[in-house]
Amino acid sequence: MTASRARTAGDRCRPMLLVLAIASLAARTASAFELEDVARRARQLAQEPFHDPRGQVPDWLLKLTYDQWRDIRFRDDHALWRDRRSSFRVQFFHPGLYYDRTVTVNVVRADGVHPVPFSPSWFDYGKNDFASKVPQGLGYAGFRVHYPIKTRNYYDEVIVFLGASYFRAVGNEQVFGLSARGLAVDTAESRGEEFPWFREFWLVTPRAGAKELTIFALLDSPSLTGGYRFVVAPGEQTVVNVESRLFLRKEVRKLGIAPLNSMFFHGENSVRTFTDFRPETHDSDGVLMNFATGEWLWRPLDNPRTLHVSAFQAENPKGFGLLQRDRDFEHYQDLETHAERRPSVWVAPREGWGAGRIEVVEIPTNSDTNDNIVVYWVPDKTPKPGEPFPFSYALSWYGDDPTRPPDGRTIATRQDGGTAKDAHRFVIDFAGGKLGSIPADHVLRGVVTVAGGEDAGELIDQQVVHNPFCHGWRLSFQVRPKKREAVELRAFLDEGGEARTETWSNAILP
Repeated sequence: MTASRARTAGDRCRPMLLVLAIASLAARTASAFELEDVARRARQLAQEPFHDPRGQVPDWLLKLTYDQWRDIRFRDDHALWRDRRSSFRVQFFHPGLYYDRTVTVNVVRADGVHPVPFSPSWFDYGKNDFASKVPQGLGYAGFRVHYPIKTRNYYDEVIVFLGASYFRAVGNEQVFGLSARGLAVDTAESRGEEFPWFREFWLVTPRAGAKELTIFALLDSPSLTGGYRFVVAPGEQTVVNVESRLFLRKEVRKLGIAPLNSMFFHGENSVRTFTDFRPETHDSDGVLMNFATGEWLWRPLDNPRTLHVSAFQAENPKGFGLLQRDRDFEHYQDLETHAERRPSVWVAPREGWGAGRIEVVEIPTNSDTNDNIVVYWVPDKTPKPGEPFPFSYALSWYGDDPTRPPDGRTIATRQDGGTAKDAHRFVIDFAGGKLGSIPADHVLRGVVTVAGGEDAGELIDQQVVHNPFCHGWRLSFQVRPKKREAVELRAFLDEGGEARTETWSNAILP
């Protein structure tokens, strides 16, 4: 179930009915092209059997090494919209290696919809000597969007769509890290996960000086289809507004809405059984959730010994996300990946999502090359086949944001065996909000909850002390589990009956 960083991409093979639909869409003007046009395609496609279009990429391209594939670069002088007074430019990825399907890419202009052709001459193959063998009209594996996010004269890479339904973006001053997906299907289910893929895209030509780019996409998989609209607004925080219409071909066990994927190998909270010169290695160090009640909850990530799935019931959540809170290079010591600059991503639902749960999936991994963390929303009510299922949300890709949460936050979680027999000790540092202004001789109370009460675990040796090194406070406590099953814990700091921090959440695994 480990989701590799290298993903399988889509293909442009499609039924004759869809070919006719393209001809119809081409007659539309850019102003008339909307999400409903793609949703209509998705509804039609859902009524037909799924066709897996693998096989159009030559086998010899799939046998390339990573260095060979990376040496193939799109020529900047052929970038989409380079010859226009546009703030956006688009470059394309070559199929091969992991990318065994191609995607159809169209550009929407004032005079209609036009396919973006593929030609080997648009690529620089570097040291590779096989350019003449690449089929004309092969197609692309995906694309990336450039925008002058830092200076006016340089077009930075701000968002990438490459492989299955994966995409990732950055705000100002970040480097690429975790990924988002269009949809997750049956993640962490015993029968195996299904990976939908974007088989076709429509890029709407931006006006001169435009600060947003609209992208439409058609999703396909054995179980469902979907029409998507992405509105990308690069900036200090790059915001991607997502709107979708799903259509099921058949019933699915679990739909994961707004899924995020990341990597957590080890951190200050991990019990290490291996050597690594890096003190910590992760693209995200925790999950933050904001519930309709107003509560903010922080769940530190870990690399468990076995698959672990945590579920948090919530109706109409205000948001959730994977965050990289630790921004100190000293804690990573990695000059190549710069983990301290990885983005955090926040999901903000549009229009109430109703009842459901946020699931956090932690998959064991013995390296930092796999995305082993998945977070998504699961609705309690799953649509029936053929029934349209709309949802929308905004994704914010950013560095630090003091408003998430507005009060004190967890900045470090550490654990060991403690001093009591068969116990687990947790040491949690809180900072931010009003914590820095509370005098050191003031009394704060740690509110610690063991799910299941005394039958599940015994809480012992609890204390709260001022921590001048982080301008905050430290809560430490020990818990002795009484059962050989997961024990859920929650804790926060209280001052005179008023919560001063978010809620810290964790689990003791047997």
